[in-house]
Amino acid sequence: MTKAAIYHNNRCGKSRNTLAILKEKGVEINVVEYLNNPLSATELKRIIDLLGIKPIDLIRKGEAVFKENYKGKELNDDEWIQAMVEHPILIERPIVEVNGKAVIGRPPENVLDIL
Repeated sequence: MTKAAIYHNNRCGKSRNTLAILKEKGVEINVVEYLNNPLSATELKRIIDLLGIKPIDLIRKGEAVFKENYKGKELNDDEWIQAMVEHPILIERPIVEVNGKAVIGRPPENVLDIL
């Protein structure tokens, strides 16, 4: 059976839809509610490496926290990671990790690429 981790926010429709796809496919799922259990900088770096993106590309720029604290600022990669550690709401969601690969579930069907 395929095992997956989903970094999930239950209030997000895309996250719920991605979780539903995983369940539909019979995947064994570890649901990580990252807003309740924030990720460490080390965990975020590992996930960002798996995604093959820059930290800024994992930032939700529409969030009030971003607009109030970070919009227009030039931060380095470690500073963006620290911003996500301090404000997990800034992390794009959902992220699904399977067998050393990861995708952002936007759209939710992206998860099919790594199953």
